[in-house]
Amino acid sequence: MQLRLDALEAHLAKGLGSLYVVYGDEHLLAQEACDRIRAAARAAGFTERSVFTVERSFDWSSLIGASQSMSLFGERQLIELRIPSGKPGKDGADALKALASAGNPDVLMMVTLPRLDAATQKAAWFAALADAGVALRIDAVDRAQLPNWVAQRLAQQGQRVAAGEEGRRALQFIAERVEGNLLAAHQEIQKLGLLHPPGVLTFEQVHDAVLNVARYDVFKLNEAMLAGDVGRLSRMVDGLKGEGEAAVLVLWALTEELRTLLKIKRGMADGKPLATLLRENRVWGPRERLIGPALSRLSEAQLEEGLALAAGLDRQVKGLTGTAPSSSGREALPPDPWDGLFELAALVAAPGKRSSAGPRAAA
Repeated sequence: MQLRLDALEAHLAKGLGSLYVVYGDEHLLAQEACDRIRAAARAAGFTERSVFTVERSFDWSSLIGASQSMSLFGERQLIELRIPSGKPGKDGADALKALASAGNPDVLMMVTLPRLDAATQKAAWFAALADAGVALRIDAVDRAQLPNWVAQRLAQQGQRVAAGEEGRRALQFIAERVEGNLLAAHQEIQKLGLLHPPGVLTFEQVHDAVLNVARYDVFKLNEAMLAGDVGRLSRMVDGLKGEGEAAVLVLWALTEELRTLLKIKRGMADGKPLATLLRENRVWGPRERLIGPALSRLSEAQLEEGLALAAGLDRQVKGLTGTAPSSSGREALPPDPWDGLFELAALVAAPGKRSSAGPRAAA
């Protein structure tokens, strides 16, 4: 049975299942879900706990043996199986299918996995686990949902932001400072709970308390570019530079996105449906809903211009000289490659706002 995270509490209130599969890459939410299941297990009498972590040469027979053995004192046991790679292998797949069909009332199994691709979710071993118990997928909180998530967490500790524009600014401020780092968001919310009593938080209180703990991600940069958010792009480029990310990696990610956009643009011009082109070009997740609006504001010529600029930046970051043609009439690349990377991303984000005055003029 598949279960949404927000339905877990109601599910546990009705009684425990015999097997839980928790999977996803949002570590904070996965940990909290596992903690709720452990607490419910203790309350139901599963007082003995064993933890197994699957590594190379893992002995699956030890897990099978533990699931079949009884405690000397007759205690019910919780067995946690952690598979960090998400790939149990053939022996593991067979063992998991056997465990799924065992149905021992004195044993509660909890299997934790990272985010799984569609093919793995269709594998026989995963299907057996999901059919025998409860599969809980932990989805990441995307950028647009983060302010609401922060507001909900503040409410849990009796706090809320001011009404109206001031409150929206406060929530947006927290979201910007912890971008990509949900654990940091959780810690900052807890800090606000320690610093201030229950009630309304002003923007100044939030501003003074929250640190800049963003964890910038190269591929989140692509999402900001597709979304047309130039201000966020500027912060992320500065953040990636400050964190010591390799400029060549950032350039590769942006260039691959440009190539994908151009392929889809040309495919649509040939009469192919957008949905088909997205599948063919392996576009999924947040990018799937952002590609269409991005293409609507970009011409094929602008995308070709972006690839020409990327070619010049490629020579620059490798220490070679070179220029990139530009429709704005400016031939020379910015002295700092990171300014060129911002300009490349801004070309897609807001092609109509680009200026020859400088690479950060659009921000």
